[in-house]
Amino acid sequence: MTVQSARCMDCGTPFCQTHTGCPVNNLIPEWNNLVYSGQWPDAIERLHKTNNFPEFTGRVCPAPCEGGCVAGLVDSPVTIKNIEYAIVDRAWRDGLITPRIPKQRTGMTVAVVGSGPAGLAAADQLNQMGHKVTVYERADRIGGLLMYGIPNMKLEKDTVQRRVNLLKEEGIEFVTNADIGKNVDVNEVKANYDAMCLTMGATKPRDLPIPGRELKGVHFAMEFLTKNQKRLLLTKEGKLESSWDKENFITAAGKDVIVIGGGDTGTDCIGTSMRHRCKSVTNFELMPQPPNERAPNNPWPQWPRVFGVDYGHAEVIAVFGKDPRVYSVLTKEFIGDEDGNIKALVTQDVELTPEGPKAIEGTERERPCDLCVLSMGFLAPEGYMIKELGLDVDQRNNIHASHGDYRTSVEGVFAGGDCRRGQSLVVWAIHEGRGVADATNKFLMQKRASERQNYRSAKFANLSSLSSMQ
Repeated sequence: MTVQSARCMDCGTPFCQTHTGCPVNNLIPEWNNLVYSGQWPDAIERLHKTNNFPEFTGRVCPAPCEGGCVAGLVDSPVTIKNIEYAIVDRAWRDGLITPRIPKQRTGMTVAVVGSGPAGLAAADQLNQMGHKVTVYERADRIGGLLMYGIPNMKLEKDTVQRRVNLLKEEGIEFVTNADIGKNVDVNEVKANYDAMCLTMGATKPRDLPIPGRELKGVHFAMEFLTKNQKRLLLTKEGKLESSWDKENFITAAGKDVIVIGGGDTGTDCIGTSMRHRCKSVTNFELMPQPPNERAPNNPWPQWPRVFGVDYGHAEVIAVFGKDPRVYSVLTKEFIGDEDGNIKALVTQDVELTPEGPKAIEGTERERPCDLCVLSMGFLAPEGYMIKELGLDVDQRNNIHASHGDYRTSVEGVFAGGDCRRGQSLVVWAIHEGRGVADATNKFLMQKRASERQNYRSAKFANLSSLSSMQ
């Protein structure tokens, strides 16, 4: 860590913390210098000023800050993500992260819907501002994507639970199994709180509506990852035998697995399949293979869109001897057996044209497949709560609320995170959570001031009427 932090050059313009680098504007040069000087308590203090949960981003963030590192122009960038990881883990180990109980309370209440990174960041900020915060989560555990969408090899669930426990000690109330708009009346929640923050993510997955889609063995990525994580948690707690729904578990054991779609989620599905001991795993991507170095239209300090090997790919290479990724391929049809199970799929090669990917005639191929996982991203938040509240949406069906303002079309209701900006990174969710908290706090302070003014006016009016009666 000392060597890497020493490489930080005290740049005139540290692009690592600008809009091309870290979305939460981490004070990277400052805490790099503090690590180099051995001032670890000061380093975690600077890190927490901009990032509520560095133990999450230090593990799962793709580190756009490193893509903007000035040192990367002439050499490899500073390993900023590893330094962040080291700062926060050392702080937990040394007891430097302790509950911060707000000294004063405003008397205002906020309901936060969704407990992913955006919801937890918003709740943390609002609680520290003195408001009474209640977080509603439809799943049986707090954490959203952090708990069920990211597998253990990237983010241990004890790490998530440790932070949740700290937030509880600081005064935040958590309610699980509360699906607002379904088993909990959304209008009742809105009426019982001074403000609502919607941070429920963008959980509607992109589907692949081709022949054979209804076959057994074709699943969305989050369905596959969530059921796997629930089984692991039940095993750890000793409740597997009594609580596990074995019939609905999705296993890759001994199967030819095909993951359609790349990105972090696709890699997580590959890694999970490997841990199930699959027979083989292949990853289809529609676009061509990225270049090994930056293209002319992808200059520094933009995020480098270059070919890389993530942990899931490296594991497949180590076990099966080849990279699982197949580029420029389109899936045309799922083929099933007589029992309705998937047994293969038909693909066709594509070429990239100015109009987009175009299928190449005569390149159809049938590939064996016992389990197909669809990992093609997410379209929008699920709409039932939006409809109940009567919120406006944008052209992509995300909740309409301007960045920096976060107000929806309904007074007292704010939106942030993926449900507002669309599918994105954990670090962007934290940025949005902090932003929606600031906007909500401004609204609450104006509301409290207005209520106090109305109270004083009413009190003065009562005194005036009593005086006139005398």
